[in-house]
Amino acid sequence: MAAQLWLLRHGEAEPHDARADAERRLTERGEAQSRDAGRALAATGARFGLVYTSPKARALDTARLACESLDVEPIVHDALAGALDGREALELAATAGAEGRTLLVGHEPDLSQVVHDLTGARVQMKKGGVAGIALRSPTSGELVALLRPRELRAIAARAEV
Repeated sequence: MAAQLWLLRHGEAEPHDARADAERRLTERGEAQSRDAGRALAATGARFGLVYTSPKARALDTARLACESLDVEPIVHDALAGALDGREALELAATAGAEGRTLLVGHEPDLSQVVHDLTGARVQMKKGGVAGIALRSPTSGELVALLRPRELRAIAARAEV
């Protein structure tokens, strides 16, 4: 198995004028999106060695809620608050080992840029959406999953049945 890098965009958050950007919280819908993402990832059998999250409240809450189903504690990593690029994402993925899985919880446009940097794919990560990249070399990968919140919700619901 090759190393895998998974990306989770924070769930729906309060409007920009609700409070300072770093303090914006998830809405009820954003909380549900975050739980669904964690349940869906767990349903696939994915086990994450490490989960890194932006320190911004909406991403940190997303990570905590998703990790309830993933049996791992998120680690705050300041670079995920903004200006994350493919190189930094690869460095974080490397901390899980050559065959490990790493989950990064962050923001747009950074996560879509990481997908492009590593795979060449042009995507737009939805709030509460997930992308999975199989790392094929030390500098590149292949996009193996791109899931919107409604797809994650369906996977999570099937897993509960």
